[in-house]
Amino acid sequence: MGLGAFMVPSLPAFARAIDPAEALNEGIDVRLKKELADVALSAAKAKGATYADVRIGRYLNQFVLTRENRVQNVANTESFGVGIRVIANGCWGFAATNKVTKEDIARTAERAVAVAKANSRVPADPVQLAPQKGYGEVAWKTPIETSAFSVPVKDKVDLLLKVNSIAMGAGANFVNSGIFASNEQKYFASTDGSYIDQDIHRIYPQFNVTKIDKASGKFETRASLSSPMGMGYEYLTPTPEAKVSGIVTRYKDRYDMLEDVKNAAADVTQKISAKSVEPGKYDLLLDPSHLWLTIHESVAHPTELDRVLGYEANYAGTSFLTLDKWRSGNFQFGSKLVNIVADKAQPHSLGAVGYDDEGVAPKKWDLIKDGVLVNYQAIRDQAHIIGLKESQGCCYAQSWSDVQFQRMPNVSLQPGKDTLSVDDMIKNIKKGIYIIGNGSFSIDQQRYNFQFGGQTFYEIKEGKITGMLKDVAYQANTREFWNSCSAIADKRDYRLGGAFNDGKGQPSQSNAVSHGSSTARFDGVNVINTARKIG
Repeated sequence: MGLGAFMVPSLPAFARAIDPAEALNEGIDVRLKKELADVALSAAKAKGATYADVRIGRYLNQFVLTRENRVQNVANTESFGVGIRVIANGCWGFAATNKVTKEDIARTAERAVAVAKANSRVPADPVQLAPQKGYGEVAWKTPIETSAFSVPVKDKVDLLLKVNSIAMGAGANFVNSGIFASNEQKYFASTDGSYIDQDIHRIYPQFNVTKIDKASGKFETRASLSSPMGMGYEYLTPTPEAKVSGIVTRYKDRYDMLEDVKNAAADVTQKISAKSVEPGKYDLLLDPSHLWLTIHESVAHPTELDRVLGYEANYAGTSFLTLDKWRSGNFQFGSKLVNIVADKAQPHSLGAVGYDDEGVAPKKWDLIKDGVLVNYQAIRDQAHIIGLKESQGCCYAQSWSDVQFQRMPNVSLQPGKDTLSVDDMIKNIKKGIYIIGNGSFSIDQQRYNFQFGGQTFYEIKEGKITGMLKDVAYQANTREFWNSCSAIADKRDYRLGGAFNDGKGQPSQSNAVSHGSSTARFDGVNVINTARKIG
């Protein structure tokens, strides 16, 4: 099973293989980090930089991958180095090194200034950096109970092989599973007067179950309903209150991998004999385990200000949410029920940090308010474009060797304000489909026309679930889709989904981000049949 199947980022530059025990080493002392940072800042200023920041980063990753009754791979990596960003002659410059000595750091800072001065030869408006107060010496750590790196690899292997055994014992033909864990130890310092030490933890357990119909040769799959989380290994310690009951059990801030794989094996058996969907218009009931991806692609990406301005046009597209729509103050992005917020500090989320990679404390702000587009996502050198006096704190780099730039924070659909359960919503649907889990998708370069699949699909007739469907995907454009939102379950149903591998930029960088919602209803959406007919 390739790493891509796990929706995890590519390994940072200069990553080296390490013994799992090395991940528990504390790294260099924070006092030494400050000394090294001051060397970089002083060297940059001496060469003419008007602003400088330095990131000293230690990035740890662990992959434990299995298939059926064997271990496929165990990989532990560490990447350690320094990235320095400066402004000189009104332009940005960046340089990085994996040689963490005072001499090499000073030379790297000087190189960053030289890059900035070279860039200034090309006519352009000077960088306008939003003001940012210095925080002095501060620290932040993901509030975890157990570091995933402290749990023996054998324990993880035993869990994954048990997951696989349950699936095979229930009739699956193939199953693969794995656990990915990451730890970013980042030290940030800037000429604004901040010295910020952070310790960020994330984890993602996942599996895929496949069953083949011997009579037809066709097969069906079902992936896990876990979410990547900004948590420690405690995420894999299930609790009753973290379970969401229904047609299939789903999970909040704790995950029962053994229960989920048992359900998955039953689901693929049902999918083999499930009725193929009849194309047409349906009212859709979208579970948070599915809706997070639709939010990611159709809301979070098009509200990135750099995308709106065309900076991503050559690689990942632009955005239909142009500045004129925002300036109008009345662009109806969705129905009045649709309230979408950005929040870089949301507990347990992948994006949760104490400070972003520009030394800005995270904020929470509205992107869509009562269905109307009211804001974008902006960092320090973009804030003035939309009249902000400060950054929104959503700058990020995937490693020390990459320059930081605008990345999406956690972007989430707010729960409904009225008391409303999923069962209540089902009772009010005459012809609909209930979709759980994310699947394949496509969306155009302006983030406007799209198509989404899922994991499992249930037909709703006259207020009741009548059975499982398959071959389902829905098509819409972003504005029509969000304006068709007619109901959102209350906060009791709110859950996070997300991905480690939100790709953007050239060279491409990964970003870990979560998207939350409660189950939501969308009326009259076009559904197609994705089955391939042979002959």
